[in-house]
Amino acid sequence: MRGYIQVYTGNGKGKTTASLGLILRALGNDLKVYVGQFMKGQRYGELNTLEKLGVLVERFGTEECLMSRDDVSELDIKKAKEGYKRVLEIILSKKYDLVILDEICVSTYFNLITEEEILHLMKVKPLETELVLTGRYAPEKVIEQADLVTEMKEIKHYYEQGVMARDGIER
Repeated sequence: MRGYIQVYTGNGKGKTTASLGLILRALGNDLKVYVGQFMKGQRYGELNTLEKLGVLVERFGTEECLMSRDDVSELDIKKAKEGYKRVLEIILSKKYDLVILDEICVSTYFNLITEEEILHLMKVKPLETELVLTGRYAPEKVIEQADLVTEMKEIKHYYEQGVMARDGIER
């Protein structure tokens, strides 16, 4: 089976959630799945389920949520660079049918990963590997090179009324 490159981007909710749905479908068809999460060090509910299902999830971020480029620390950069090396190794290993790199697109916005690094991952991806890249601000060249691009557009969000992330729904 040929693998394609998918990008889930945009300012709306649902990019990671869409990739989680794809994981369920892949597991239901006996595909091997790997998830690398950039900029995430917090413990989210989906991690518990993915671990129970035997999915390897590695996180390359701190517990701090980056809201501005001014918030980026040396540790954030270090973790992202280590993560990049690890996911390159994973992709080249050909051990996984589906590789999801969660929040890698927004990592370019925070200067943690370069656009060229993402393009390199896309270039060296084995023909049979499905590669999914998520996150806001997907670089234009990444969008051009991808086979499928979905933009999540925010129309309305209860965050605007002060509702914070809720366990079991957003985290």
